[in-house]
Amino acid sequence: MSNLIFILIGIAMAITLGVLFAGIVVMAKGGQVNAKYGNKLMRARIIAQGCALALLVLAFLIGK
Repeated sequence: MSNLIFILIGIAMAITLGVLFAGIVVMAKGGQVNAKYGNKLMRARIIAQGCALALLVLAFLIGK
């Protein structure tokens, strides 16, 4: 069970990093692409980061 949580944490962290990188690229590109996708990508990053943190808290609670 704990291995599954750590795998899910890794996946959530990778998703967070991927969305963050995509958001930075879109913001650097600027223009209409940034206007269309910039905020959506940063919101998705916040959601992914929140899921990763929730999984970390769950892992700590199970580990006690």
